[in-house]
Amino acid sequence: MANEDTGTSAGRLEGKVAIVTGAARAQGEAEARLFAAEGARVVLGDILDAEGEAVAADIGPLAVYQHLDVSVAGDWKAVVALAEERFGSVSVLINNAGINPLNPIETLEEEEFRRVLDVNLIGQFLGIKAVLPSMKAAGGGSIVNISSINGYVATYGLSAYTTSKFGVRGLTRAAAVELGRYGIRANSIHPGPIDTAMIRIVPGITDEMLTEHFRDYPLQRVGQPIEIARLALWLASDESSYSTGAEFLADGGMLAGTPMASRESAE
Repeated sequence: MANEDTGTSAGRLEGKVAIVTGAARAQGEAEARLFAAEGARVVLGDILDAEGEAVAADIGPLAVYQHLDVSVAGDWKAVVALAEERFGSVSVLINNAGINPLNPIETLEEEEFRRVLDVNLIGQFLGIKAVLPSMKAAGGGSIVNISSINGYVATYGLSAYTTSKFGVRGLTRAAAVELGRYGIRANSIHPGPIDTAMIRIVPGITDEMLTEHFRDYPLQRVGQPIEIARLALWLASDESSYSTGAEFLADGGMLAGTPMASRESAE
C-alpha cells in the first residue's frame, strides 16, 4: 500500500537497522523519517541535540537519537553500540552530515579547511570503520555517502567543501572494492541545489531569488530534501542489490548543461 507522505511502497526497509547522520534537520531528517516510514529502525545522529531528540520522538518507537560529532571516533562507537543494543546489527549507514563554510582560498584559514575535511570526509571514513563489524555480523549492508555536485565541479568560495566532496567519491569507490566480499555495498549521492540551510548560506536569500537563480537549468527549480531521501531509500533497500561503487546525480540536470531556450519554454 502506498505511503501518503512519501509516495513510496511501505516496508521497503523492513527488518533493517539504519544510522543516519546530520539527522536533526533538512536532508538527514527527511531520510530518517522516510526510512522509519518504510519499516527501518533508525538511529539519528547529530550535534543539534534538542532538534534531533524532537525528531526522533516525533517519529516514534522506530527511532532513537544519539549525539554524534562525526569527526570523533568515540562518538561513532557510542552510536553503533546504541543501535545494536536497541535494534540489532546495523545494515544501513547514511553518511549525510556535512558543513560548507563560504570562504575563498585567499582568506580561508588552515584550521577551517581542516575542519571541513574532518566533518565531510574523515567523518564518513570513521563511520564506515565503525559500522563495519556490525554490518559483517548482519551478513551485509548498504553504505550511502552523501557527496555533492561539488564532487564534480568547483564553486567559488567552496574550496574546502569541494575538496571534501571529491574525496567522498574516492572513499566510496574504495569501500565498494574492499567491502563487497562481505556483502556490503557502498554508493554515493551527488545532490545539486537542495532547499536547506546550506543553500541559504548567503544572508537574505528568498524563495523568489532561489526560483529565479535556477530557472536556466533543465528542471528550472531548486530540489527538496525528500527527493534526495527517496534516492537514499532505494540505495539502502534490496532493490539496488547489484549497485555498488556507483555515483548517483540528483541535480535537476545542472551538470547536463544549460538549455538555451529554458526561459522561453517556461513562459
